[in-house]
Amino acid sequence: MSTQAETVTNNGLNTVKWVLAIVILIAATVGNRYASELLPQLPVWGRVAGLVVLAIVAVILTLTTTQGQSFLKLLKEAQIEARRVVWPTWLETRQTTLIVFAVVLVMSLLLWGVDTLFGWMISAVIG
Repeated sequence: MSTQAETVTNNGLNTVKWVLAIVILIAATVGNRYASELLPQLPVWGRVAGLVVLAIVAVILTLTTTQGQSFLKLLKEAQIEARRVVWPTWLETRQTTLIVFAVVLVMSLLLWGVDTLFGWMISAVIG
């Protein structure tokens, strides 16, 4: 099995993109906070829409960086792997769920019994 070492070059453009995305998010948050005082005629849905648009711009900006591209590649590979998964049938799912419920019930009764026993023993010692 061969592994390839990936070298990530952190050039100045990536740093500028990350800083710009953070500045956009901060500006959106501060703008949303003070928008009702500065623009009282602006409805709430307008503030929310502006906040969402700026957040989307920031996300798109971060996805154009090398880290963002690596993240998109990871998502694509995860989607490919998810297609390969053999999902259980409805019967297997139901049986497994019933087994889990039974084990939880038995363990809870067992722990309740042990707790009650210890409580009686401590009450007998303390008086």
